[in-house]
Amino acid sequence: MKISAQEEYGMRCLLRIGSSNLPDGLTIPDISQMEGLTPANVAKLLRILRMGGFIESARGRSGGYKLAKPIDQIVIGEVLAVLGGRIYNPTFCDSHTGVSSVCNHIIDCSMRSLWRAVQNAVDVVLSRITLKDMLGNEKVVTELVTALNASVAENQIVN
Repeated sequence: MKISAQEEYGMRCLLRIGSSNLPDGLTIPDISQMEGLTPANVAKLLRILRMGGFIESARGRSGGYKLAKPIDQIVIGEVLAVLGGRIYNPTFCDSHTGVSSVCNHIIDCSMRSLWRAVQNAVDVVLSRITLKDMLGNEKVVTELVTALNASVAENQIVN
């Protein structure tokens, strides 16, 4: 399980836009230079984020990219889903059948149970973190994630 370059760089672009105080937003060249990415890559990522409803663009001389909604309403799990998808989704088993048309473990699969549990834990954490949280410093985000992990663990023990 890896975070894709698209997810990483897309999040970096969104964080950069979210932290900007410029009234006209940031341009592709601005973001490209600040993040060390090619303008073409930034344009691709911003298009995905715009189509996902997280940013909006204005054309023209004073145009740029700005957030489409307040920072506390942009959920990181939703952003990552638009940028790359989920670690595990229900069609996973259809894609990994080996040479057979149906997986040999369709009835009793311990791996499916593991991936489902991992995805659920990731979903719990990512659904509770917003862009506002991510604009804090590393210590603040670490404390938030630690608290969320403790909450997840406590809920699993209770259930």
